[in-house]
Formats: sequence, structure tokens, C-alpha cells
Amino acid sequence: MIVDLELAARIERAEAEFMAACSRAAATRYGVPTFRVPIAGGFATYAGDDSPFNKVAGTGFGGVPTGATLDDVERRYAEHRSPVGFEISTLAEPALFEMLTGRDYLLVGFEDVLVRALSPRPRAAAPPDREIAVTRAEDRIAVWMDVAVESALTPDDHGVPQLDAFPRQALETAEQIGIDAGARAYLATVGGRPAGAGGLRISGPLAQLTGAGTLPTYRRRGVQAELVRVRLADARAAGCEHAVVTTQPGSTSQANMRRAGFELGYSRAVLARRAEAG
Repeated sequence: MIVDLELAARIERAEAEFMAACSRAAATRYGVPTFRVPIAGGFATYAGDDSPFNKVAGTGFGGVPTGATLDDVERRYAEHRSPVGFEISTLAEPALFEMLTGRDYLLVGFEDVLVRALSPRPRAAAPPDREIAVTRAEDRIAVWMDVAVESALTPDDHGVPQLDAFPRQALETAEQIGIDAGARAYLATVGGRPAGAGGLRISGPLAQLTGAGTLPTYRRRGVQAELVRVRLADARAAGCEHAVVTTQPGSTSQANMRRAGFELGYSRAVLARRAEAG
């Protein structure tokens, strides 16, 4: 499918709003210093030490930030001794890239944003493995958390490696505040045993698949396919028109999503500032 500027802006806005919601949730649950700064259609967010939510997301669809705005954002991260990182859609305002490279930011990687339309009547799918079951897990958050974190700590080694690695405590905190910020938790079991975990956030007509993982023992058995199928069914029931997921280029997760009908909408460039520039 072709992702136009309007849809891309909606996706990036939803991503930035989720980051901001996670930052607020971190402050509420853990009482840590946080911030959320609007910047050119997106948000610069901080959610505590080592948090995956410390980033600038969604920017470049609401004009180009001023030098003074960037000065303020960089100062806020510096106050927390946190690096400054931008994730920018390749469909964003091109002048933003020029501005950042002129401030000593370097391109350090990419991530892919995959999108699919959600028709009211989904195409026929192969029947799921009878041993695999996927259910909402808000009443089993501890179990869901263990599966989600352990899966993240033992990633599949196909495709481009993850740009960042986070310690267990940071991942546990991030998963919890993601739920606090409105993501739904889904647990996959195989023969009654916990095997996989995933999340879903509804943002108006957009469904965000907020992450998923499978324990190594249960990989290559269709766990992710079933997690995707159930979450998309719930997204359709909620009236969503599109579903979106972010993956590493060439990864097993990306291959799984392509099989589920997702297509590459656009990529995000990940830019980080030179250490000596801070």
C-alpha cells in the first residue's frame, strides 16, 4: 500500500503521543523526574534512567523546530545525563535532517514502519494451531511481564541487530508503564504454558502493535502469527482502519508481519548526537 503524508503524519503523531503518555505514566507510578516537550508536531520525552522512551518522536510533520527549541530540548536531556536521539520518518520535512546534521547529529540506523489496511471482512486465514491460545492478560500482568521481558532479552538474531540493549529492570519498567499508558496486554500459551506476549494500543482509527516476543523454546511454531491475528481482530472490532507496527529491517518479526499482510510504509532514520557535541 502507498502511505501518503496524511497517514504518515497520523502514525507519527500516535507514536509521539504514546511516548508522552508513557512519560506521564512513569512519573505517576514511579515518581521519577520526566518531561514531555512538544516539538514540530512530535514530542521529546524522558521517562527515567535507561528508558526506551527517552527519545524525540513524531517530529517533522509540523514544520521545522527553531534553533532555540532544539537548544531547550538538548538542555533538558543533558540535565538528566541522557543522550539525545531523534527518530524521524523519511516522509518528514527534509530540512529537519539538514538542521540536525548541522548540529553534529549522526545517522546511526533505521527502523521500518509496516502498515496494513483493516477491512471489515478479513481475508481467510489458515486455522491456528489448536495448542496455541491468545487471551487478554490484564489479570495476569506478572506472567505477561516475565514473558515479554525474557523474550526481549533473548532476541532472534536474524536481520539488523537492535540499536539499543536495555537491562532487565529498564525493560520491566517500560512494559509496565506501556500498560499504564493505555496498551492492552495479550498472552499466548502453548498447551497452557506461557509462550509469547504482545501489546495493542488503539489511537482513534489507528491500531498500534506495541511490541511482541516469543520465548526461544516456542519460536517457529506460529505463536506470533496467532498474536497478530487476535490483535488485528480486536482492532477491527474497535473500528480501526489501519494497523501499524515497527520492526528492525530484515528481522524475523518483519517477515512475520509481511506474512500477516503488512507492507513497508516508510522507514525512520535514527539520529544521535556526537558525544563530544554535548
